[in-house]
Amino acid sequence: MIEQANGRRAVYFLVPAGSTAHRAWPDAVTRPTTGPNHISYVPIPALDGTTWPLSWCHAPTSPCRLVHTLLLRTALHCDGSVS
Repeated sequence: MIEQANGRRAVYFLVPAGSTAHRAWPDAVTRPTTGPNHISYVPIPALDGTTWPLSWCHAPTSPCRLVHTLLLRTALHCDGSVS
């Protein structure tokens, strides 16, 4: 999980490509690559060194380890809000 220290204080979850399509998400969730012909990126901080304003809230524990989309969606919907 990646967090941003300035501005909106965004938190990014790395999920498998295409895994957020055709799913209902809370209004506060922004999917930056939704829709056809949309190109976007999520900045990834370095594991070592300074990459302010981005940092790892939870650094990856193994290569290609991503957040399980259904579990993330369920957690975001569990109380009806996103904080």
